[in-house]
Amino acid sequence: MKIFEGFQKGVNLGGWISQFDSYDLAHFDSFITEKDIQEIARLGFDHVRVPVDYVLLEEEDGTPKEDGFRYLDACRRWCEACGLHMLIDLHECYGYSFDPLKKDMDRKRFFYDEQLQERFFGLWKRIAEHFSDHQEMIAFEPLNEVVLEEVADAWNQIASSYVRMMRKIVPDSYLVIGGVRYNSVTSVPLLELPVDGRIVYNFHCYEPFIFTHQGAYWVENMPADFRTGYPRTIEEYREIAHRWNLQEEMVGLIFQDGVSEIGEAFFEQIFEPAIRKAEKDQVPLYCGEYGVIDLADKPDTLRWLKDIHAAMNRHGIGRALWNYKEKDFGFTGESFSAIREEFIRAL
Repeated sequence: MKIFEGFQKGVNLGGWISQFDSYDLAHFDSFITEKDIQEIARLGFDHVRVPVDYVLLEEEDGTPKEDGFRYLDACRRWCEACGLHMLIDLHECYGYSFDPLKKDMDRKRFFYDEQLQERFFGLWKRIAEHFSDHQEMIAFEPLNEVVLEEVADAWNQIASSYVRMMRKIVPDSYLVIGGVRYNSVTSVPLLELPVDGRIVYNFHCYEPFIFTHQGAYWVENMPADFRTGYPRTIEEYREIAHRWNLQEEMVGLIFQDGVSEIGEAFFEQIFEPAIRKAEKDQVPLYCGEYGVIDLADKPDTLRWLKDIHAAMNRHGIGRALWNYKEKDFGFTGESFSAIREEFIRAL
């Protein structure tokens, strides 16, 4: 399978200019600084994935913000100085968000509303033009986590139009595109795009979800005191899910047909259809988010990392850990102090 060169071992900068608590310049100026990028490079990462929300780049009426690119520009300079690549991910666009806490969001409308799509393409045209002189360093991801499976065909059409538009501006940049069901690895085979030498198929992996999101407050009906370890057998995870009345769609792929065991083989099994699709289309495969909530037992987290990395490394799948700092997944906090060195080695 082709390799996503320069994007094999990365980390997300979530919570900086996306998924922030409030629009606060003091937060944007301090949450991620040049020292953080230097530390990320020192730890051996080769890139950062930078989620950004549209509100940093444009007003609610679509008017471009004059200083909207300030933080992305700063991050690009810091990365360049440290020899890192950079992936710009539009985490939320006007009219669409994956965020489960935004319960009133119509997650279908964007995919059938031409006006919303025109605004989406207009924003991306400005992003591409702004960074067109840095095509070897910067990759672009059109939209984070399409939630609904029913919009798969509509998303393919939008993503294909995105590719054609971007190729007129950044012909040499990698375009990193994922599928539906929150960018599930199982949705990669549903992607139908105008493939070229710089298209990358993207997925996110938080499997087994019952482990990586234990006690997560944003997961509907997830008990705050729910805890489980890793590894457990498939049968044990299924029994735990039933005992806690966790719905099958909430606990991930442990109920999928053909999944027989937990460990390296589990990731091999759930990755296999995506790997076949990427090999058939001759494009690299990339996992833009993966990680374990900080509530989990830390030795279990290490075991999980080693297993998923073994499968990724075997197939040359690039990756970006969620998350560098805070957002319930960050590894810079005090809770990691006891295992920090071993955790860094596992990355």
